[in-house]
Amino acid sequence: MQQCAVSPDGKWVAFEYKGNIWKVSGKGGMIEQLTHGPSYSGYPVWSHDSNNIAFANDEHGNFDVYLMDTEGKNIDRLTFNSARDIPYDFSSDDEKIRFGTDRHDIYQSARFPGDQIFSKLYEVPISGGKSILVNSAGMDLAHEDQKGTRIIFQDKKGLENTYRKHHQSSVTRDIWVYDIKAKTYQQVSSFKGEDLEPIWGKGDEFYYLSERSGSMNVFKGFVGDTSRVLQLSSFSRNPVRNLSRSANGRLVFTYNGDLYGLTEGKEPQKLKVFSKAVMSSGKIDKMPVRDNITEMALSADGKQIAFICRGDIFVSAADGHLTKRITSTPFQERMVNFSPDGRKLLFSVEQENSWDIQEIRLKNSADAYFYNATGFTVQNIIATGQDEFQGLYSPDAGKIAYIENREVLKCYDLRTKTTRILIPEGVNYSSGDGDQYFSWSPDSQYLLAQSTEGGGGFENDVVLIKDDGSGKRLNLTQSGFIDEKPKWGVNGAMMYWLSDKLANHSFTLTGAHRDVFGMFFDHSLFDNLQESQLDTALNLKRISKLKLPNNLLLNKEGFPSARMSRVTADLPDALLSPDGKTLYSLNKYQENYDLWKTNIITHQHSLLAKLNIVEGKMQVSTDGRLLFILSKGNILIINTQDGKVSPIPIDTVMEYNTSAEREYLFRHTWQMVKKRFMFPDYGGLDWDGCYQNYKLFVKHINNDYDFLGLLNEFLGELNTSHTLARYTPVYQKRDQTAALGLLYDETWNKDGILVKEILKGGPFDLAKTRMKPDMLITAIDGQLIRKTEDWAALLNGKSGKQAVVKFANISGEVSYTDTVRAVKPETELNTLLYNRWIRQMEHLTDSLSHGKLGYVHVRSMNDEGFRPVYDKALGKYKNAAALIVDTRYNRGGSLHEQLNDFLSGKIYLTERRQGRITNGGEPLSRWNKPSCIIMNEGNYSDAYLTPYTYRRMGIGKSIGMPVPGTGTASWFETQINPSLTVQIGVGATYGAGEHSPTENSQIDPDIRVANFYQNILNGRDEQLETAVKEMLIGVK
Repeated sequence: MQQCAVSPDGKWVAFEYKGNIWKVSGKGGMIEQLTHGPSYSGYPVWSHDSNNIAFANDEHGNFDVYLMDTEGKNIDRLTFNSARDIPYDFSSDDEKIRFGTDRHDIYQSARFPGDQIFSKLYEVPISGGKSILVNSAGMDLAHEDQKGTRIIFQDKKGLENTYRKHHQSSVTRDIWVYDIKAKTYQQVSSFKGEDLEPIWGKGDEFYYLSERSGSMNVFKGFVGDTSRVLQLSSFSRNPVRNLSRSANGRLVFTYNGDLYGLTEGKEPQKLKVFSKAVMSSGKIDKMPVRDNITEMALSADGKQIAFICRGDIFVSAADGHLTKRITSTPFQERMVNFSPDGRKLLFSVEQENSWDIQEIRLKNSADAYFYNATGFTVQNIIATGQDEFQGLYSPDAGKIAYIENREVLKCYDLRTKTTRILIPEGVNYSSGDGDQYFSWSPDSQYLLAQSTEGGGGFENDVVLIKDDGSGKRLNLTQSGFIDEKPKWGVNGAMMYWLSDKLANHSFTLTGAHRDVFGMFFDHSLFDNLQESQLDTALNLKRISKLKLPNNLLLNKEGFPSARMSRVTADLPDALLSPDGKTLYSLNKYQENYDLWKTNIITHQHSLLAKLNIVEGKMQVSTDGRLLFILSKGNILIINTQDGKVSPIPIDTVMEYNTSAEREYLFRHTWQMVKKRFMFPDYGGLDWDGCYQNYKLFVKHINNDYDFLGLLNEFLGELNTSHTLARYTPVYQKRDQTAALGLLYDETWNKDGILVKEILKGGPFDLAKTRMKPDMLITAIDGQLIRKTEDWAALLNGKSGKQAVVKFANISGEVSYTDTVRAVKPETELNTLLYNRWIRQMEHLTDSLSHGKLGYVHVRSMNDEGFRPVYDKALGKYKNAAALIVDTRYNRGGSLHEQLNDFLSGKIYLTERRQGRITNGGEPLSRWNKPSCIIMNEGNYSDAYLTPYTYRRMGIGKSIGMPVPGTGTASWFETQINPSLTVQIGVGATYGAGEHSPTENSQIDPDIRVANFYQNILNGRDEQLETAVKEMLIGVK
């Protein structure tokens, strides 16, 4: 039970359970269900007269505000915008519902357009109609006092796991009071950790939840004396959540999944609740296999395809006419491969507390294929207490190469039952399960593997290993660039791999284009390649006789190599035909990937098939006639002769048990942390004890919203950044409120929509438009806009479509009509509003400094974030005296090294022409004048490491607010339920010579300055102003 709310008269407690809203007597007793149906209903709020309940429901693909009576009847939908609308409170007269929403900021604001961060407070009449803005400060869980003169709320300064526990940093939430008449804000909590969920008491009294005692408990505060704090509960193990209060002063909240009541001065009492029926948390759900395939493997004869769908193994005939489900478990099977004869399947499975490698065999000798087999047998092949992954049969079927604990490459001999280490611990570091790459030689004596060779980063080399127990390996590429995905070609006489060493690299050295290179163990092949005589050399008779020499590892001079691809391109995968004459590759020259072929003999590079896919993994049949490509959950067959593309028609529907799957996923998350978390002692936390406590709740959950909350409560115990779960629901039908590229007066409570600004680059940014600020939109597509209706409904489903907009001057004397193409709401936010904010900041910098300073914002720590910085700093602002580098609300990436290197330029060379000194000097590609960094609580991850290293390098001053210690490397994993992703902090960073990690080590700015609500919302950025003043010191 969660999201509880006691009625003001104290008679009832409403709460969410299993995706619906229920109520129970304030004294406990039998629970009554109020909402029904497959969509999620939650966040109940009582009217002050206790006669109605507002709640949120996601039936239309987003949370909207609904209203019902206390019996769950007379349900009305009140909001229609595709933003996330969550009710907080009723107005004092019960005529309106106040709700929080992630809609746009007010047009006067100078704040970064972070809709997800700053919740806007709106209200909507209980009879329905236009939603009206109450306050844009960023008010979470806002409540108005009885007199209607003040609003108490919890703030939000940045994005973090909402359920993270025990952290004390600048991003933790505080409690504020807004004086409606005076329009002033007062912070009324001062603890450095979390202060949450404020509700009013009598007069100046308020109640809230805080971790100031260690665990989250109930406290009482006083607006007139913020130093006075009273603790009302003393729970020690789990957090108190969902605080509410009745008119007679009784507090109700949840603790450890139960409802509690608390009268001030007494001990909390658990409410005993009962149910008439046993309510199942699980069900057998169905999903199509098509569009949901995540892995595939082709049998050696090309007649069977094994694939993974939602963690289970299927095998299909290569033409798709018959498909059979091989496994049916709630846990996941992965990394499936066929034996050379096609009668066995090798796969990894996590069924208990570790990953094991198992084998499935055809049971009956008369069966030739898995897809029509009459029976199977399953046995463990490698099953220890360690994690074993990526089992791969040797071509002679006598051995299995595999990965132990994600990083150690081993070989298991099926004949002698012995194991050999091929690459030991400490050489490679995994970034995700299944990310190591290796392949057997055709004679089963050697392996090729990509390996960092102890470098610790991502710059892989290709190594050659002989499986003789010696443990020796030969680095074949020895490159500072990235070499990956090595494969054997021409019966083992050569190998080929992907490399970015000839590519034009990005600023961050990531995402570079690649080439395919070949290395030749048979020197005659290389000679013939150089002389373009491969047509003679590569004949099937000769290929079949090629053998690898036994002394490959003794070659210290290296083997000859050559570029095999003709064009450097965005190239994720490539395959050489079995005869070695044709290279097939997925190349992106335009928007998406297509299949290309390169004739190794003539060097002709041509399009084989237009695929237009966003990603793909390839396999080729033994005879080289067919290519199989897995892309976006489907398998395509491409005829290599004519390029004909045929999707495999897999029409199978799979069933799965949602309850059993969630139990597995929760155990899997626990195990992921045990084996991947950066601190082996979990920071002193009893992680196993946490698991035993939290797993008890899984059986009570029947939906992914509540499961997400449980995962984040669980992961939040670790008190670490980058450690949380995310849920991206998929809806069959979803409202999307299109945008017109306009900013409005959201307080306008009359008919029509009052326009205040036309966004540059938006739909109305037209030369011929007569739209201007203070025009009134009166109709959209012929539908009049009245205050009694939510006009967002008129734009739902209109993204990318023409909209006929009728508008007039505010007096209504003259009207006009324009037809524009509406855009997606995220386009308006991420492009139009962001660019508008940049222009605001540039204008403020220019006007405040009288043109002497430059301004750049680093939006993200990647190549896309750095290019505008480089472009403007060395272009638009090349003659500026100093540069302001704004990193606020940057969520990270991997750029701190490149950015700080760019900002640390020192002139070492100047030039004179005919005796005149030219402007500037070298280095030419770095900023060599003063700079400062603006930062705040919303910086995260690499946007923490950037000011951290900026300071350590002594480049300049930092200005703004402290940045939480979040400089941690993380690992993402999409679960077998693909709508769920789990992220875990796996790599702690330490400053050189430091013994404490950057995690939870906050950076304080050199000059501390906050942006107060009343200023930033009215166009004044105090942090930027301070930065300008600081940079002007000493500037001529």
